[in-house]
Amino acid sequence: MLLDPARLDRPDVLVASAPFAFLVAPRQLPDAQRDALAADFPRYGCAGFFPYRAQDCGDSVRALVAEMISPAVADAIGARLGLERLSERPAIVTLSDAVHLRHGTIHTDSKSKIATALLYLNLDWPQASEGCLRLLHRGDDIQALAAPEIRPEYGTLVAFRRADNSWHGHLPFEGERRVVQVAWLTSAGELSRKQRRGRFSRWVKKIAGALDARWGARRGINARHD
Repeated sequence: MLLDPARLDRPDVLVASAPFAFLVAPRQLPDAQRDALAADFPRYGCAGFFPYRAQDCGDSVRALVAEMISPAVADAIGARLGLERLSERPAIVTLSDAVHLRHGTIHTDSKSKIATALLYLNLDWPQASEGCLRLLHRGDDIQALAAPEIRPEYGTLVAFRRADNSWHGHLPFEGERRVVQVAWLTSAGELSRKQRRGRFSRWVKKIAGALDARWGARRGINARHD
């Protein structure tokens, strides 16, 4: 087992209900799986989130994704966010192995999402704030932290309940930043829509990634998108 819901009961896990429901849980993956997960993580060749495809990944990443969307893990996350039977909601999985400077602008997530979980797989991270996730009190100030900024280090799990004020983002960063994201959605129709859009955006990112990086390189730290 890679993800054990009992680890969410550790004393270093932060669970909060304000300004929106979220949890921050370090050390959720076994150290013994570091190398396997690193070797099995897909290399997309450009920045951004891509729809999960089993054929892109090695065995350990496929096993990890299966556990993240399993009823035991989904319901354990949901219980801490005030959401009963989260596993009954349709889920979409996306992965990212890199970002560029455009990414990380402040946002709340779309209204089609009920909750989002992020599991980071970076074996080490620079001693700097750039690229560290921030959960925020406000949508216009990246410094308005609702919790200590979260280093995207191996085994750190972050989850939050989507709300009109579930603001989050990170300071501009360019480079490798590995994460598995699961979003539980409001309906099967939204899942189908996102899957169609994801297939199209995968092609666009491959073609226009360099231009996208150039256009976004000068974005302000408090930039926001809806």
